[in-house]
Parts: sequence; C-alpha cells; structure tokens
Amino acid sequence: MRLYIIRHGETEWNVLKRFQGRSDIPLNDEGRRLARITAEALREVPFSRIYTSPLKRAYETAMIIKADRDIPVIEEPRIIEIGFGEYEGLCCGKEHYNIPDPDFMNFFEKPEAYKPPRGAEGIDELKARTADFLQEIVYNKDMENDTVLVSTHGAALRGLLSNITQVGIKDFWGSGVHKNCAVTIVDVKNGQMVITEEGKTYY
Repeated sequence: MRLYIIRHGETEWNVLKRFQGRSDIPLNDEGRRLARITAEALREVPFSRIYTSPLKRAYETAMIIKADRDIPVIEEPRIIEIGFGEYEGLCCGKEHYNIPDPDFMNFFEKPEAYKPPRGAEGIDELKARTADFLQEIVYNKDMENDTVLVSTHGAALRGLLSNITQVGIKDFWGSGVHKNCAVTIVDVKNGQMVITEEGKTYY
C-alpha cells in the first residue's frame, strides 16, 4: 500500500491566522488554485480510493485531486481537524492575537503541557483516533496493493505522522505544520509504515 496524505488547500481563515478546528470553512480561490496544481502533479498516480475529512476544505481538495477518476470517496471522521472548542475563529497572528488563555500557545510550543479550552479536543485524543484509522487500513488485506489518498488538516496530519513515527506528544509537531496542499508519501508493507517523502509541494 502507498498512502498520499495531503493537507487541504488554503482558506481565508488560514490567511487571517484564525483557528479553524471543526469550523467548516471552504477553500478560497488560492486554495483551489493550489489544489489544481497539485492535482495535475498527481494526475498519473493510480489512486484506488480516497479518504477525506468531512469538512469542506478537505473534501473539496480531495475532489479536485480525484478529477475524473471513477473511485470511491469515503468521508472519514477520524481524520477531521482537532477541535478548538470556544477558541475556534480566534486569531494567533501577532497583530490581531486575541486568545484569552496566556498558555494557549503551548499547543505549538510545548504540546505535552497543552490544556484544551472548553469544548475542545486534546492532542492525546487526536492521536488515538488517527491511530485507529491507520490501524484499520494498513492491516486490511484487501487494500495491501492499493494507492490511497488521505485528505486532512494540519494538526490531524501531524497526528497521523506522529503515530507512524511513534513519537510522544512532546515531539508531536516534528517538522511543523505542513503548507497547504503539501503531500506526504507513506509506504506500507505488512503493517509497517515508512515515510518516503514528507511535506512536498508542487507549486
């Protein structure tokens, strides 16, 4: 099996540095343009199926890359973005920073100390559900020769990768948040997962 894991294209909230989480924000025009460029680069990849987060920005990215392929597109809630609860829509950009919790940036800077706001999801919960998704597909004998696209989000993608590399929450962010439409390739054999390319952009 080969997995192509992609972060969705750009949205207006990405531009404004607003936390999206479970908020269902669509791609902007630039996000669609980046997805089309990526789709052209992956045009010859023989995808047999697509798993996508149900949120519009990931689903639309997946459909642009799917193009005219006659393959199943499966909405998968376990690869939805981490939820930020009451802080969704708030800004972490320097000029308009408005997050009331002075320790919130532990989310990026010291994830092992991160305390989710009200109604949010913990990093440990994100790791657990993305691990569950991975285990289900990589041990599926019917899929062992498949090439699969997984369309997801910044933190959810890091959840997937942290499970593949088996690092703890302290090292959750690894090389950081991938750029919009960045693609990571993972080869799977006998349930063993190896990252062969990480965070590649085609634009």
